[in-house]
Amino acid sequence: MSEWTTIHTPVIAGNWKMHKGPVATREFFHAFRDAYPPHEDRTIVFFLPAISLTAGIEGLGDRADIDVGVQNIHWEPQGAFTGEISARMAWEAGARYTLVGHSERRHLFGETDEQCALKVRAALDAGLTPVLCVGETLHERRAGRVADVILRQLDAVAGVLPPDRIPRILLAYEPVWAIGTGVNATPEDASEAHGVLRDRLHDLVGDAAAAIPILYGGSVKVDNAAALLRAEGVDGLLVGGASLDPSGFADIAATPVAAA
Repeated sequence: MSEWTTIHTPVIAGNWKMHKGPVATREFFHAFRDAYPPHEDRTIVFFLPAISLTAGIEGLGDRADIDVGVQNIHWEPQGAFTGEISARMAWEAGARYTLVGHSERRHLFGETDEQCALKVRAALDAGLTPVLCVGETLHERRAGRVADVILRQLDAVAGVLPPDRIPRILLAYEPVWAIGTGVNATPEDASEAHGVLRDRLHDLVGDAAAAIPILYGGSVKVDNAAALLRAEGVDGLLVGGASLDPSGFADIAATPVAAA
């Protein structure tokens, strides 16, 4: 396996969900390459449908500034799991990242905290960089349980990893009530949740916590990307529907970041 991917913040990631087969994927990257010149100060990742991964890599060509990942993996290295792919299979196909625990996996497919933890460990074992998604439902937010929920989801993963492996993961805070609804958390909401996660990471790994990127995801668009990236503690964005348009996502990917 190759060395770990170098990560520069901000991290701007697009999650295509169940959109774009191989033909549409090649067309997208032909347009995106023209619209988005290389930037050395950030990391760009596309989470493609597994069936379109090879087409995405072919479409990117020599654009080494852009990485690809898969949206889901199984925690076992192989076996009788029809329809699943292992972390090693994804890595061999060219993926360098994987999402773990996206809210749709948790709430539509019943993925548990324990399964997410096993997937993160499997990803790391295979050389993939896992992006662990955490977030609360609207009911949980109204009940004042935001911190309880996102820390439970993070702690489940930390519980199966030695401390020196935790800095290899990325986190994505994605409030469930803001995904695909057109309603995004305010920059203040994002900063508060990210601060909770950062404090727990510091408890787990000390000063190394500062280098673990925490992304915000949930109805990110061109018109709110800059404000979210300026929010304290927000190290990047996990973009859903807006990542399907090559021109619009190029604008998001190139969003200026204020100097520290």
